[in-house]
Amino acid sequence: MHMPSLVTLLLAFVMAAIVSAAVLFGLLKSGWSGRLLDLPVRANAMHSAPVPRIGGLAMACAIAACVLVFAFANPLQCLLLSIAAALAAVSYLDDRRGLPVWVRFPLHMLAAVVAVYALVADAKTSGGASWLQAAVAMPLLVVAVTWTTNLFNFMDGSDGMAGGMALFGFAAMGLTAADIGAIDVAVTCFAISGAALGFLCFNFPPSRVFLGDAGSIPLGFLAGTLGIYGMSMGLWDWWFPLLVFSPFVVDATVTLLLRVGRRERIWQAHRSHYYQRLILAGWSHRKTALASYTLMVGAAASASLAMRLQAQTAILAGWMVLYALLLPVLERRLRPDNKDNTK
Repeated sequence: MHMPSLVTLLLAFVMAAIVSAAVLFGLLKSGWSGRLLDLPVRANAMHSAPVPRIGGLAMACAIAACVLVFAFANPLQCLLLSIAAALAAVSYLDDRRGLPVWVRFPLHMLAAVVAVYALVADAKTSGGASWLQAAVAMPLLVVAVTWTTNLFNFMDGSDGMAGGMALFGFAAMGLTAADIGAIDVAVTCFAISGAALGFLCFNFPPSRVFLGDAGSIPLGFLAGTLGIYGMSMGLWDWWFPLLVFSPFVVDATVTLLLRVGRRERIWQAHRSHYYQRLILAGWSHRKTALASYTLMVGAAASASLAMRLQAQTAILAGWMVLYALLLPVLERRLRPDNKDNTK
């Protein structure tokens, strides 16, 4: 990586962090945040006092400021960021008034369809990955983007969780893109990562603000679409974004499958995720966040290392074994009848 590129990435990261933190500080001081409170009455609530859901607004301002100052985003990235902004606007209405699932979900799927079509068209024009154009691949990509769009929202139920995953996950993608020379993608990822750091200044336990749907939904969408974009450009293999975000992907996917197996209404709010069950079992938000950060940093660092060393088979196998051992242990420890599950 050339020194000017490194400086640009650092400037984007620092600027996004400062803008995000400054906007949050201003909103909290103004009292405007009191209009958008997350009340501890929801079925999946893990807090005991009202907390402002304004983190997404601050992150959006920070990312937009970086786009204007650095002018790094190409037309396709601008489209993806615009769709993310539209999702943020819809999700803000959801934060304010509450939108039914039959309104939210079709909009998420529509955003995924538009994004996947644009990614496929770009790959076809630039001679990128031909598999993106396959009739089977496109519907799968739409499902994948729709899933990741909701991924951060599912996992945004404890102080510091979603912000930490955005900080480490997008930084890993940014470093890998910069290593290959895709500075435009790298700056986009570093702007998102920096905005997450500014948000974490107020969200790390004990949290003063929450991300809200206006923040979690766009983050999930960008994680999915930028991951596919990087694959189409040859920046990384298909497994790379999955491993980078695997702490969220594994928890959310396994929890969904378990709920389907129990014939629960999967569209209803719940507290069945592993991180939620750890808190209910007696872990503090801080302990849960720090343990999760260890997993996040390990996944992000090993994914980046695998790309550099071309040792993906061994590293992927190692993580598959780790998750295969970890999840049953958690299931046993978190059973309601286990009296030692709070230790």
